[in-house]
Amino acid sequence: MRLFVGIAIAPEVAAAIAAFVDRLRGRVEARWSAHDPHVTTKFIGDWPDARVGEIEAALAPIAHAPFDVAVRGLGFFPSARAPRIFWAGVDAPELYALAADTERALAPLGIAPETRAFTPHVTLARLGRRTSASAFATLDLATTFGRFRAEEVALYVSERGYRVLRAFPLRASPA
Repeated sequence: MRLFVGIAIAPEVAAAIAAFVDRLRGRVEARWSAHDPHVTTKFIGDWPDARVGEIEAALAPIAHAPFDVAVRGLGFFPSARAPRIFWAGVDAPELYALAADTERALAPLGIAPETRAFTPHVTLARLGRRTSASAFATLDLATTFGRFRAEEVALYVSERGYRVLRAFPLRASPA
């Protein structure tokens, strides 16, 4: 199974993202992904079904207090000159510590650390090679989708969409 760890986007913010994407469908050639929006904190990749419990056990002790998340701004990976991914930005400084702690927790299982810098975002679309950033030129790159409080982090399986295998409530570490 193909796994990742992430934070689900709250329904009201997800609805704003879906409405935005719906306005762009048909105007830009892309594989749109507004269903089940989330912020990935750690991509795991293919993992044996029989060993999912090991990942759950590694994630369970991670302690972070709930935090506020703002979804705003638009951008491209790897760049606007060669866009492959169109995304909405995520502003939540706590996500960096959560991603780093997730990396450390999973490393003993042999899960390789990410080599790219962590950039919190919500993927809106995967773009074809012929799509240029100019197709998005009329958009307000400062678009704001909303704010929410992150209350849990989840282990997801990617299978024709995304499904939560197990959610872990965010809580402050014991004093």
